[in-house]
Amino acid sequence: MQHVSFTRRHALIGVFLSALCGVTMTAQGQTSAWPSKPLRMIVAFPPGGPTDLVSRVIAQRLSEQIGQPVLIDNKPGAGGNIAAEMAANAPADGYTLFYNTSAIVIGPALYSKVNYDPVKDFAPVALTAAVPMVLVTHPALPVRSAKEFMDYARGRPGQLNYGSSGTGTITHLASAMMSAQLGLQTQHVPYKGSAPALVDLSAGQTQFMIDTMNTVLPYVRDGRLHALAVSSLKRSSVLPDLPTLNESGMSGFDAAAWQGVVLPAATPPDIVQRLNTELNKALAHPDVRAKLALQGADPLGGSAADYAAYIRSELPRWSKAVKESGARAD
Repeated sequence: MQHVSFTRRHALIGVFLSALCGVTMTAQGQTSAWPSKPLRMIVAFPPGGPTDLVSRVIAQRLSEQIGQPVLIDNKPGAGGNIAAEMAANAPADGYTLFYNTSAIVIGPALYSKVNYDPVKDFAPVALTAAVPMVLVTHPALPVRSAKEFMDYARGRPGQLNYGSSGTGTITHLASAMMSAQLGLQTQHVPYKGSAPALVDLSAGQTQFMIDTMNTVLPYVRDGRLHALAVSSLKRSSVLPDLPTLNESGMSGFDAAAWQGVVLPAATPPDIVQRLNTELNKALAHPDVRAKLALQGADPLGGSAADYAAYIRSELPRWSKAVKESGARAD
């Protein structure tokens, strides 16, 4: 009887282990099968804008690599908060990507209430690109360098106006940060987007602006605006002769419009890692790098852990910038 009982017990254990192994293999198979259907990439800004254009370059290459369509879903509004909340609440199955920008860390400081946590509600995948911003002035200003501009502005407190793409946007905060660091008394004029702000600047309604490279390039190239410096720590490959504000007497000044990809927080780690690998592969592709260069964007990449750390480090920096600017968007 003991022998029969032992044999039966052994058989039952074998059946249990086989079933457990089958469940594990099925779960692994489901994950390894990713992606088995089209991916949705949420973009927080309208079609045709600088973020949208870069996201489409990356999405196209990613689609070619994984063999599935990557469909752009533009969800503009509320400074990117609508898209962020939608992405945070999406199924954590790896099929909804959020192509986010620095707005993800600006929003919580700018709005009294946002329905997402930039750290807790997302699984960072990779930092994709940085779009340097450029200090541009109306040609009528008698300045041809950032140093000349600084001296000119100091001598005219309260007389210079700068435009932005909207209150609390990175184009507003970058100019506010520069003015605060230099002790300049300047006036902010918010617009509904960069396009009308640049039109008014080129017409002389405002005197200067800090805006993204890909937005200001047409104005600089045809002489409607003068480019004085880039606001990132490093020079841009698009305008390599243009010095940085950091080089022009503003030590440590760094303001760039960065972009990346995150997933809902509970997404399986192996899907996060697979997508990270694919994004880094896409960002290294010559065609992608050439197309991003045309947009004035510098391809980045790196690990998911690197991007998570970067988001955490940017939160207090931009929170301080929002507080010092006095900007509110409620």
